[in-house]
Amino acid sequence: MPLTRRLTQTRNIATISPRTASRIPRKAFLDLDHFLQRQRVLALYRTIVRATNKIPVSGTRKEMQTFAREEFERNKGVEDLTHVRYLVSMGKDQFKTMQRYVDELAGR
Repeated sequence: MPLTRRLTQTRNIATISPRTASRIPRKAFLDLDHFLQRQRVLALYRTIVRATNKIPVSGTRKEMQTFAREEFERNKGVEDLTHVRYLVSMGKDQFKTMQRYVDELAGR
């Protein structure tokens, strides 16, 4: 078999034809501002989860985790950047208030 034919066959195997492409719908790419806000939201959520994990296992711990999760899920569909910034700012303020209580419960 000639080398060019082998290369063509190999190339055909390695490429994905449009017919066999994934059936999962593609989401639109985020622009830079949306991407940065998304990262800030995720960072805030991680910080809150880490802080609540420091509370000894109790109903209070579960209640705080549930409250945080519900707030994030409730605002999941917000796409307006100004509103997202406002929500992150309010979330940080609420977290600062909650953090004093969490530190007290964690015995710091």
